[in-house]
Amino acid sequence: MTNTRNENLGYFYGFIAVVFFALTLPAMRAAVAALDPVFVALGRGTGAALLAAIFLWLTRQRLPTREEAKGLVIVALGAVIGFPLLAAWAICYVDASHGGVVLGIFPLATAVAAALFSGERPSGRFWLFALIGAAVVVGYSLNQAGGTLHPADLALFGSVICASISYAEGARLSKSLGGPQVISWALVFSFPVLIIPTMLYAPVTLNLPTESWIGFIYLTVISQYLGFFPWYHGLALGGISKVSQTQLLQPFLTIIASVLLLGEQANLTTWLVAALVVVIVALGKRTQVRENTPQHHDHDGI
Repeated sequence: MTNTRNENLGYFYGFIAVVFFALTLPAMRAAVAALDPVFVALGRGTGAALLAAIFLWLTRQRLPTREEAKGLVIVALGAVIGFPLLAAWAICYVDASHGGVVLGIFPLATAVAAALFSGERPSGRFWLFALIGAAVVVGYSLNQAGGTLHPADLALFGSVICASISYAEGARLSKSLGGPQVISWALVFSFPVLIIPTMLYAPVTLNLPTESWIGFIYLTVISQYLGFFPWYHGLALGGISKVSQTQLLQPFLTIIASVLLLGEQANLTTWLVAALVVVIVALGKRTQVRENTPQHHDHDGI
């Protein structure tokens, strides 16, 4: 089992990452107001890949092994391509605050991915609380859509699946490769796939609202790159299922950012559901999580 010090550090790094990620949907909402969703989704990866290449070159990182490369492809498909595309399309049709609550199922989805791909075994009580929380989120989505799920909600759920798998795989790789190296290599691997559609859907002029460009820059530098430094490191240190629970704060932070930065109106139902999701899954935070995989040595810093 992960020792207490590493678990506490994992929570600390996880919280920092969640603060960064909480602004993703508001930033995306601002960006797609004037930029094509495909450009926003894949252009952020293209720009981040350039930053990643500079980091890898300056720090003289070793090349991934063949096995690590296979895992990096999974990370790239989920975190660099799948999540951004689905979320960017969805956010064109729903408010960022609404999307933030739907993404409240992230802790459950990440725990499932950890069980499937990383050998973690949460207890029955953990799954009970996580499933109840997910049911509340789905119920909220149905209520907001008048009884039927909007295709945007389905896209958001799909984006959660993509990201959760990439989180679990990225955390596993971080134990041997390092968190910054995982997201950097995943971005570099993605670059040949990203560059052509990015150019095809790029705006014909730079003379667009400043807010859209600020949102796009935030997505590129923070959401797609630097935010993963503490995130993968935290998951690797404290355990994927446990540390992913820090995402329970994300709906709150996203709603607050949407209200303050975008002028969106968050109704009472949205606030209540966000609070309920946090309470339900927080009840399962202290439940036991066993790890069937061998313990790996920890990396120094991020």
